[in-house]
Amino acid sequence: MRVTASVLMVLLMACANRPGTSEAGAGSDAAGGPASAGEGTSVSGGSSDEGSDAGMVAADVMAVEVSGSADGYTFAVTLRSPDTGCDRYADWWEVVDAEGTLLYRRILGHSHVDEQPFTRSGGPVPAQIEDRLWIRAHMQGDGTSTEGYGGQVMMGSVQEGFSFADADGLAPLHEAEPLPDGCAF
Repeated sequence: MRVTASVLMVLLMACANRPGTSEAGAGSDAAGGPASAGEGTSVSGGSSDEGSDAGMVAADVMAVEVSGSADGYTFAVTLRSPDTGCDRYADWWEVVDAEGTLLYRRILGHSHVDEQPFTRSGGPVPAQIEDRLWIRAHMQGDGTSTEGYGGQVMMGSVQEGFSFADADGLAPLHEAEPLPDGCAF
């Protein structure tokens, strides 16, 4: 009986730690139901693989929380990135609408080498409760393949919440203002 329980526990832990999976699923509460939030609040995302950045080459959006009201939402975005210092770090996250327009960009003024994953808030984001939005991150790099976009993104709305999505077709906005003006550390 002890061996069976131990094997079951190992299997459960292995399944929970697969990259790209979520303990309860994106947009779900711990019981597996839809994420609940108050009016004007959206809580989504999460991953059980948050502690490991082995093999990462881009910044991943792990979770999105939204508060506030239309045309003035505040987004709290959790990122995981393979930061090494000012030579390679997640330098911003951004909110893009369905037409590919940059609505908001939160500049990150320093690397987060010893703080992974990390959450930063920003706003006001000029969106409506039902607007389809993309949340993605950008890596500042040394000109290698680890620079730019390419990590995990989330898509959804304040009303329905956000879930992991494919970013194919979403245009790069790396030249759009505002842009970082340096890295503190």
